[in-house]
Amino acid sequence: MSVGHTGVTGEAGLDCSEDCGVRDVQDRLGDKWTVHVVVELAGGVRRFRELQRLVPGISQRMLTLTLRRLERDGLVTRTVHPVVPPQVEYELTETGRSMTGLIKALADWSLAHRGVIAEARRAYDERQGTP
Repeated sequence: MSVGHTGVTGEAGLDCSEDCGVRDVQDRLGDKWTVHVVVELAGGVRRFRELQRLVPGISQRMLTLTLRRLERDGLVTRTVHPVVPPQVEYELTETGRSMTGLIKALADWSLAHRGVIAEARRAYDERQGTP
């Protein structure tokens, strides 16, 4: 890493005075629920309750917050159909769909390396005396 006239240049070649907005995007992707919701929406249009069933452990409040954040970021569209009761559907935007390849690559990497990581954790805990 080197320091340039406009900021810090990392190994990825980014030269920014602060973080170029990258951290903000990474925070969204690093959120506990975002990846799960995006993976489910990659399968197509979903209704709120359907998403809630498909994402184990997510509360109604967290799903609402996650969807609002994704909509605000332009990754998801929300469509309200004028019926009684109102029917709301969510769908990935083009930008949201462009993330699915990255998420799949990360998931594939995780699966390929989970054994190595589990072993490294076990060895570390053993060295540290952690049960």
